[in-house]
Amino acid sequence: MEERLQKILAQAGIASRRAAEELIRAGRVQVNGIVATLGQKADAARDRITVDGAPIRLEPKVYIALYKPRKVLSTLEAEPGDRRRTLRDLLPIPERVYPVGRLDYESEGLMLMTNDGDLAQRLTHPSYGHPKIYRVLVARRPDEEQLEALRHGVVLSDGHRTLPARVEMEKPFGKGAWLQIELREGKKRQIREMCTLIGLPVVRLIRIGLGPLRLGTLKPGEWRYLSAEEIALLQKSTRGRPTPPPAHRQRTQDAKRTSR
Repeated sequence: MEERLQKILAQAGIASRRAAEELIRAGRVQVNGIVATLGQKADAARDRITVDGAPIRLEPKVYIALYKPRKVLSTLEAEPGDRRRTLRDLLPIPERVYPVGRLDYESEGLMLMTNDGDLAQRLTHPSYGHPKIYRVLVARRPDEEQLEALRHGVVLSDGHRTLPARVEMEKPFGKGAWLQIELREGKKRQIREMCTLIGLPVVRLIRIGLGPLRLGTLKPGEWRYLSAEEIALLQKSTRGRPTPPPAHRQRTQDAKRTSR
């Protein structure tokens, strides 16, 4: 069956659809010896598709839940000269899998590793608004005003106003407290900046949920293959059309388009 090349490349675990489009634009993809063009279709079972001269093959889909410890990069390869550990150091498996989203170097918790490019794109695309749940230890005990600020949205240093979030006080801890925060967006270091701006420095940050997937009993550095039920839940959660942005976000987007 013929499908768009970027979808085939994503299914083969080569790259996300968006990154696959860039490979095609760069002339790095060929179909039956001819340089491919964006929008072209092919049949993975019949056509010879290559990337940088290497033929692709549709590998069995692999889905892994991994507990990324602190001080591990959320990538498979570090920059030259960078000796810090990466996700590849934690996964001694033959399959080629890639992280869905990221956690910063000091953060820890649940990461999904897969070669299902379609699923990865839908899970990370902001239009779908998949929830991400975190346990956050802050250095001071928050008052109700600070909790409400997190719930209603905080204006970050770049002018972006965060979407409303679910925020619950879990329990006091020393001079600080554990919070549970659920976001439906994911700007870089967002929770750390949100909390710092309202006077609640983050001491520890653990992601415990991604869409319907939960960290469960995994310990730092541990991983496991997902069950059939978990895979079905992930696939179900990514079906359908993206969710339209909230009204205040849509007005901002419209204003940006008008000003161009």
